[in-house]
Amino acid sequence: MLITKKHISRRQMLRGAGTTLALPLLDAMIPAATALAQTAAVPPPRFFAGFVPHGAAPGYWVPEKEGALPAELPFIWKHLEPFRDSLNILSGLHSTSAEPPPGETGADHWVAAAFLCADKPRKTAGADVYAGQTIDQIIAQKIGSQSLLPSMEISVEDPGSGSSNCGEGYSCVYTNTISWASPTTPLPMELNPQVVFERMFGSGSSPEQRVERRERNKSILDSITGKITDLRKEISVPDRSRLDSFTENVREIERRLQIASSVTTAAPENFDVPPGIPQSFDDHIKLMFDLQTLAFQADITRVGTMLFARDLTGRVYPESDAPTLGFHGGSHHGEDPGRIDEFSKINQYHVKMLAYFADNLAKTEDGDGSLLDHSLLLYGSNMGNPNQHLHYDVPHILLGGNNGKMQGGRHIAYPTKTVPTGNLLLSILDQYDIHRESIGDSTGRLENL
Repeated sequence: MLITKKHISRRQMLRGAGTTLALPLLDAMIPAATALAQTAAVPPPRFFAGFVPHGAAPGYWVPEKEGALPAELPFIWKHLEPFRDSLNILSGLHSTSAEPPPGETGADHWVAAAFLCADKPRKTAGADVYAGQTIDQIIAQKIGSQSLLPSMEISVEDPGSGSSNCGEGYSCVYTNTISWASPTTPLPMELNPQVVFERMFGSGSSPEQRVERRERNKSILDSITGKITDLRKEISVPDRSRLDSFTENVREIERRLQIASSVTTAAPENFDVPPGIPQSFDDHIKLMFDLQTLAFQADITRVGTMLFARDLTGRVYPESDAPTLGFHGGSHHGEDPGRIDEFSKINQYHVKMLAYFADNLAKTEDGDGSLLDHSLLLYGSNMGNPNQHLHYDVPHILLGGNNGKMQGGRHIAYPTKTVPTGNLLLSILDQYDIHRESIGDSTGRLENL
């Protein structure tokens, strides 16, 4: 048998003028005649968490029975049907960390920060903010040290649109980020895809060089064209196809970023969109998810978080089936069946965007499987029925195989008002071989997960 594999480093970088391009996993990174699981090229695990405020429409997301997912998923999860074998719907969880402290009221619109740490944030409008270290950062410390970026924090709604005090004596930082490096260190969520792109692919260039490159409409790939050509001569035909697909994706995102930065039309009424950011929410979030996919594919990062919306947002979603309904206003449906139905369409639209990301991951080869096979995605809210500001029976799902560690195709139901979301976070840490006694409000680990 003729063995032609030529081993190159998993951390292979192509460097040019002001450019560092990390490559996706290629066959040539695996030593010849060596099983993938026995090499350093075994695909690393990834983690992603997405947060939406305002809960979910009651009656539209919980399957009727526990156990195997039904033949038809509940309305809100409809767009995740292609990924049902990787999907776990968790019902009955209690987000006690989002409830006001004893003797106080009004805190629950200012505690997005509790989503990934299950700790009640300190009530303060000053600089002495305090929440809890979030699991994305705990995981990043474990699996992110070998990546260009230990983690990526992104948002699709401007965190600067609020005042310094977001209400009821709570700092806006509790609303503007879901990622905390330590209990006193909130991490900003990046809104601008151009900035995200430059963090990923513009390493080593000065701001002046990047501006000059944009003005010339010059691709970052142009400076390493020769190196790509040389590499193509050394790798197999399948590897060439993977490399070509990856570089084409980079060019396509550059093209879309250039279009977004040239838009000069007015922002939607009552919603300030900074320059260079797509006017359309649909375009914006898909571009961010494309960047996150590329970052996972090239091992630029292994951990990502996304803030889908800020609490109390009145944003409308023209691409949804409820194109004129404001998100927060729609969440206060007054228990009217017709209004609940309309609100559920916003919930479904947000999940449709998550499905776009899952589809990207599922279609991207990664070693012996896909990126979705090697990732775990957490998506959820810290409210249940938003009309009553309830924080029990909150919607959460897990999506992805996490390198074979997570079984899918299930609805796992827990007794209402009994199991805190901290138990879920503790169980997710276990998935990454991080074993702690507790986190936030946890009382143990989730059963049956």
